[in-house]
Amino acid sequence: MTANAWTRWQDWAAVVIGVLVALSPIVVTTDAAALSTLIVLGAVLAVTGLWSLAQPGSVASEYGHGVLGVLLFIAPWVLSYSDLNGAAWTSWIAGVLAVIVAASALPAAQTAHRGVAAH
Repeated sequence: MTANAWTRWQDWAAVVIGVLVALSPIVVTTDAAALSTLIVLGAVLAVTGLWSLAQPGSVASEYGHGVLGVLLFIAPWVLSYSDLNGAAWTSWIAGVLAVIVAASALPAAQTAHRGVAAH
């Protein structure tokens, strides 16, 4: 099975989640920690999604989505913005979705990686 670039829905989902997280400070109340966390982690998630789309055999990018999802999920507690409901819920929901997307994309990425390695 060969993977075509720019076709995996999970990677498009990671891009969309990342962009929405990065733009969320426009509509949710933030403090300095929440603002920088949402923008940086959202942008990095979107970039790793683009990386996955361009190179469907990259397993590392899928693990990157998962790590970023975990970081987003724990950020409200670690960076003390869990009292800012909009920012905290954005982090929690996006974090869970990023982990789900990463886990669902891993089998396809591993298959594509094995196909690329065989050539």
